Amino acid sequence: MCGIVGYIGEAQAAPVLLDGLSKLEYRGYDSAGIAVYDGESIHVQKATGRLKVLSELTHDGATMPGVVGIGHTRWATHGAPSNVNAHPHYNQAETIAVVHNGIIENYLKLRKYLEEKGYQFISETDTEVVAHLLDRYYKGDPLEAITKAMHRMEGSYALGIIFKEHPEQVYAVRKDSPMIVGNGRDGNLIASDVPAVLKYTRKVYFIQNEEIAVLTKENITFYNVDGDEISKEPTTIDWDVNAAEKGGYEHFMLKEMYEQPQTVKDTLNPRIRDGEVVIEELGMEDEEIRAVNRIHIVACGSAYHAGVTAKYVFEGLARVPVEVDLASEFRYRNPILQPDDLVIIISQSGETADSLAALREAKMRGVKTLGIVNVVGSSIAREADQVMYTWAGPEIAVATTKAYSAQLIAEYLLAIKFAQAKHTVSDQEAASLLRDLQKLPEQIEMLLGNKERIQHFANRYIAAKDVFFVGRGIDYAISMEGSLKLKEISYIHSEAYAAGELKHGTISLIEEGTLVAAVVTQEELYKKTISNIVELGSRGAFVLAVTNTGNREIEKAADYVIYIPQTNRYFTNSLAIIPLQLFSYYVSVGKGCDVDKPRNLAKSVTVE
Repeated sequence: MCGIVGYIGEAQAAPVLLDGLSKLEYRGYDSAGIAVYDGESIHVQKATGRLKVLSELTHDGATMPGVVGIGHTRWATHGAPSNVNAHPHYNQAETIAVVHNGIIENYLKLRKYLEEKGYQFISETDTEVVAHLLDRYYKGDPLEAITKAMHRMEGSYALGIIFKEHPEQVYAVRKDSPMIVGNGRDGNLIASDVPAVLKYTRKVYFIQNEEIAVLTKENITFYNVDGDEISKEPTTIDWDVNAAEKGGYEHFMLKEMYEQPQTVKDTLNPRIRDGEVVIEELGMEDEEIRAVNRIHIVACGSAYHAGVTAKYVFEGLARVPVEVDLASEFRYRNPILQPDDLVIIISQSGETADSLAALREAKMRGVKTLGIVNVVGSSIAREADQVMYTWAGPEIAVATTKAYSAQLIAEYLLAIKFAQAKHTVSDQEAASLLRDLQKLPEQIEMLLGNKERIQHFANRYIAAKDVFFVGRGIDYAISMEGSLKLKEISYIHSEAYAAGELKHGTISLIEEGTLVAAVVTQEELYKKTISNIVELGSRGAFVLAVTNTGNREIEKAADYVIYIPQTNRYFTNSLAIIPLQLFSYYVSVGKGCDVDKPRNLAKSVTVE
């Protein structure tokens, strides 16, 4: 959600800022702007719409000379998308420029205070408050002004700041919103995510809560909220730079779908050694695992759907009760947490605001926490007691595919580890489970090779108004994710239902020609779900079924069948989701939607 880039170095800043912002477009935005110091003044250029508009206005940055600057892509929270509300924001004298991600929760109180002191506001944003507050406290020392402002501001924020009187410095500030610092050979950078700096450096510092970074061309210095200097160690990012580029694919989403076999291997293979599940980062001995009496899985969006799958897998294999919560609801239901519980937080970015808040709630109550995240050094990774990385690499498309698949694999491995520790599966059963896991990459690749048949089917439903997804057990969890994929990138109304609930009201929505995708991978539930498909067909629905190879009985009830290879019943999500991802993708492409950057959505939701 929103993107920040800042640069100070030997090169012209504006082209670097625009390039960095282009790598953050996946985060979602509605306007963009840059501020560059040209040797005399700080010049700002803004534009609503896509980043290419700003690039055209500045001739790819050529019309804004200077070697120090900050840039931003904005996702509107306070005030409609407009040039006035776009970042960067000035103080009145235009000597301080600020870009901001997050929400200043007490901005109205601060705005009133500043107005009483004679400050005039031109925008509706909470960010302009920051610029004027810095001006209020600035007496020649930027660090002093920043720390005083931090003590007054409430909420979440990542800030990039430049001062006209200190053109040799760029300032970065963080509280509950991600911010990194890149240490390059020809200059230093700030950014809200790693892809923005990969072209220039692999050496990155992760700024933690209530910390400040001061960048010059040669040096980076860090301070806490009281202005005391602190030391930090850099992290080397080992992503392939090409992983953040399209690599010849029409869209990042398609590229990332085709990366899923490798992603599954990367998450899986290092954790299977000599026929055993080895999760060193778990930091729990078998005795500690056996002492866990209940698991709480907390997540948002697709990660929540992965958590719903995990409930079936953990309960089925390890016989440990699991509760799955939407992170945005977890704190507010006053959950009952016991000392022998384990809270698992799942987040691709590791910065999801609701999930991070849930993590902190669990830690405050003294419960052990485990983060399943993709981004090394992210907030959840740092703050959870233990972290399990999914190693999916950068995921640029807003609609997750490969990160979701990696989350499933992490959950399978954890469930098997728990089952072995609790002696709820035999050695032979565990060996069979691991063999099936290791077959998944090849099976996923085979399903991706069937894209033409799915594309042909998707073309028939480009004009669909409503699509429903149904399933039982794990198939219901798959249906939830399939439905979300379709609605978020094609804008078609879609819902997922437990198939057994259709007759309790939902079936009234079915009319002649309505498409229903039925997921039928749980063999013990074949007959029950086929009965539901017959009910749907009798009311005019066209039923697409995704089922296991060999389930020929379903052809009598469904209108179109896609078969997936045989695997353990707990792992079917990893296969059944592939045709549903492809179906959603090709419907979206057929409608001419912006597949990688759906309207109103952001990749990393860093506000509540």
